[in-house]
Amino acid sequence: MSYESIELSIEDGVAHIILNRPEDANSLNLQLAKDYFDVAMEVSTNSDVRAVLMTARGSIFSAGGDLKYFADKGDDVEAALHEVTAYLHAGIAKMARMDAPLIIGIDGVAAGAGMSIAASGDLVLATESSRFTMAYTAAGLAPDGSSSFYLPRVVGLRRAQELMLTNRMLSAQEALDWGLLTKVVPDGELMDEAMKLAKTIAKGPTKAYGQVKNLLLTTFGNGLETQMEDESRAIASMGVSADGREGVDAFLNKRKPEYKGQ
Repeated sequence: MSYESIELSIEDGVAHIILNRPEDANSLNLQLAKDYFDVAMEVSTNSDVRAVLMTARGSIFSAGGDLKYFADKGDDVEAALHEVTAYLHAGIAKMARMDAPLIIGIDGVAAGAGMSIAASGDLVLATESSRFTMAYTAAGLAPDGSSSFYLPRVVGLRRAQELMLTNRMLSAQEALDWGLLTKVVPDGELMDEAMKLAKTIAKGPTKAYGQVKNLLLTTFGNGLETQMEDESRAIASMGVSADGREGVDAFLNKRKPEYKGQ
């Protein structure tokens, strides 16, 4: 498939998604939201995809919502915001539920929906010079893009409140210390580091990764016994899977496993 504001390539099990509105700071309008949903559908249903890497063109990962686009809607702005967030949120949900881990590589500023998307990643890398801010309330708006779900989980409630109410700008090192990031890499090394990680993940047990993602999505909503029952079902299903059998056999025979994502 081709997209107007996103580039997609799939090679060696890695789907590389590139946000491609650099002239508009990769800000979110209806077209980008639709493309985000469409590309999420593609990578979440393509059996060749075993890891997803998301990066962006230009010096800004994403400035968030395209405020000029919304301002031009005039009295129709409420409907426009409903439509854009419907596509964006559906895309985020698809990638949260897919087996393939979502790796996000950030170089530059991630603001508003850009920071929200960053928080939704399974593994998140950023360059040393990258910065992060919620920005929504600075424009009289409320958060979207899953940030009210993910941020309290990854940085804690108090810090999420501070980020959303004060629009504090976080440096990459602060974002790492707060738990928003997995790793900070030197400027100029993001693509090499992120692709290396994506290729490593793509060789792993994809279905087991999917079970991990599902268990972590429900952990804060389940009671102990329910969560342990989910764990029992997950590990039992993996035990009879092709990847589960391969992993156990490789461990017992002291060899490197060759996973097929089954």
